[in-house]
Amino acid sequence: MFEPWTRRHRGAAAIPNFESAPVLALGFRPFFLAAGAAAVLDVAIWLAMLRGLWPQPSHLVGIAWHAHEMLFGYLVAVLAGFLLTAVRNWTGMPTATGGRLAALLGLWLAGRLAPWLGLPPWIAALVDLAFLPALAWALWRPLWHGPNPVNRVFLAVFAGMILANALVHLDALGLLPGGASRGHRLMLDLMVLVILLVSGRVMPFFIRSVIADARPRTFVPLERLNFVVATAFLVADVIAPFGAIAGVLAVALGLIQLARLVGWHDRRVWITPMLTVLQAGLLWLALGLILDGLPAFTSMPARGALHALTIGAIGVLTLGMMARVAVGHTGRAMEASALTLVAFVCINLAAVLRGLGPLLDPARYHIWLMVGGIGWILAFGLFLWVHAPMLVSARPDGRPG
Repeated sequence: MFEPWTRRHRGAAAIPNFESAPVLALGFRPFFLAAGAAAVLDVAIWLAMLRGLWPQPSHLVGIAWHAHEMLFGYLVAVLAGFLLTAVRNWTGMPTATGGRLAALLGLWLAGRLAPWLGLPPWIAALVDLAFLPALAWALWRPLWHGPNPVNRVFLAVFAGMILANALVHLDALGLLPGGASRGHRLMLDLMVLVILLVSGRVMPFFIRSVIADARPRTFVPLERLNFVVATAFLVADVIAPFGAIAGVLAVALGLIQLARLVGWHDRRVWITPMLTVLQAGLLWLALGLILDGLPAFTSMPARGALHALTIGAIGVLTLGMMARVAVGHTGRAMEASALTLVAFVCINLAAVLRGLGPLLDPARYHIWLMVGGIGWILAFGLFLWVHAPMLVSARPDGRPG
């Protein structure tokens, strides 16, 4: 995987030649590997914790650790891999590769390990808090100076994510009681905002590029309304979670997603697996937002449909996007293997079992939790089995990246 070690001059310490490692050629390669591994390990550890088979970390204990690792571990790795690759394409400007990319990955990994090393909690917090500012710094030049000023919104998103992570750690340190729930929710809402922005940019393009003569329709007023309502929902959810305003905005945002999907729809999407999984994820997003808003007006428990958003929308979409990027950006045909199809089925089953099962049959909550977790582990285990060899090897067509 690495070229032979080199020396700059006689007596100098040997350093690995990161620049020539295929796995460090573009950001999606190491960070999608890391995301897949985190998805499997974090949920497996969480299920083992619930059964008393695994010890608690010394920092971010219990549900706080689980929520934090799924949001700031797994999801941030997906975001890093996607943006370090996509921003280069959007702007034509370079992003981190080689040694700089390895350093970013190492910083992310340090944040994952810090709670388990017995470090003073404030040191573990600082280690984890360092990654998002480093990622923002690595991307700020192309985002700020690139040809499309709209990309600058991602810098504001990074600022919000850094704040969200700080709230979680301040709560864990005993300095801000209640900060963890606000921080986790802020991070989730920011990720929803990112998905809404990115899906409007890439989903019509994907449909046109894969399906001959497809004509997905994007309505500019609807896209603008989508951004305004999503931003208002985020603010309302932070200021007054579970309130009527946040509930109305969540339902409205879900309905807007359905309207967007109607405009993009082409029935051939459902026979094209690499598009089907993304379409399913966007349907989960609409359903999850509507269900998320209903507790403000019904007897449904607050956040009762949380996992319809986290597993259904975010889990399905990120798995589908990683599979698509891993295949397309390594120079392979845009096709899903048989095992990838099984992974897509598993992640959607996990969303049904964990996201909807407890709502329909709350008495069997722990069963739904366990079987949903197993479905998640199988989905991402299959993702790694199929795509890890692609991510660590050079493109078969000999092109860079």
